[in-house]
Amino acid sequence: MIKKFVCTAFLAFTAFSLPAQGRSFDQVFPGISAGQRAEAFSSGGYLYSGTAAKNLTIVPRTGGNIMVSKRSLGENPGFFVEALRVVPRKNISLLSIYNSLEQIGDLKKHLYHSATKDRYVPLFEGSVRIEGPRKIRALLPDPPPASILPSMETMYVRLTDANFGNCYYEISFTTNLRGILYRIQNFRTVTFGPIPVMRERTFTALLYIEPVEEGLAVYCLAGAEVSNFIAKHVDIPSALNKRMDVIIAWMLAGIR
Repeated sequence: MIKKFVCTAFLAFTAFSLPAQGRSFDQVFPGISAGQRAEAFSSGGYLYSGTAAKNLTIVPRTGGNIMVSKRSLGENPGFFVEALRVVPRKNISLLSIYNSLEQIGDLKKHLYHSATKDRYVPLFEGSVRIEGPRKIRALLPDPPPASILPSMETMYVRLTDANFGNCYYEISFTTNLRGILYRIQNFRTVTFGPIPVMRERTFTALLYIEPVEEGLAVYCLAGAEVSNFIAKHVDIPSALNKRMDVIIAWMLAGIR
């Protein structure tokens, strides 16, 4: 009983006392260049993409049980993306962010501007939780808002992507007193029509979110094995940036 009380008190402290302990952007991301910093605070954010892992230069100081590292991207990623953006919205708790990102069903409501159609359309035409890799047709409802921030969690989702059709992802969640880390990995092959884009478990993205003094810092590190055909015909940085825009809009819209 005492152990349960101590655990509950610790988690409640984590959920409700974070805004007063926010670090500055420079404390979380030390050592980045002036140019990278300026881009991170711009509306488009900082974005790097390429085939060399050595060019991934931003190392967030996350601390605690959260690790963000190039080594987490898998054994043979041939394509890398690094992105950093500060959203000018303050006094947001990790619990609010967590509850917002739990509402998977709301993701399909958010739009992006399609250059080919010249209008705003849903990036994800469908978004739903599923029971797991072996039960992709077993749908689950989104949970009610939590009152306590959990330390870790795993969920499985099906996103009907406007470009890639049904995509299946495993999303694991880890938190500490500073931020939230989401690890996203495809557990089925992603296709572009009949063409395989990424084989199963060959795409990994780490999304680290921390409220800082200047706003909400969102850092993304991703690695993928992408076919040469897709690399020549799909603008991977643009695709990532559009998805970051939609995810950030979805997250902010759901924060209460």
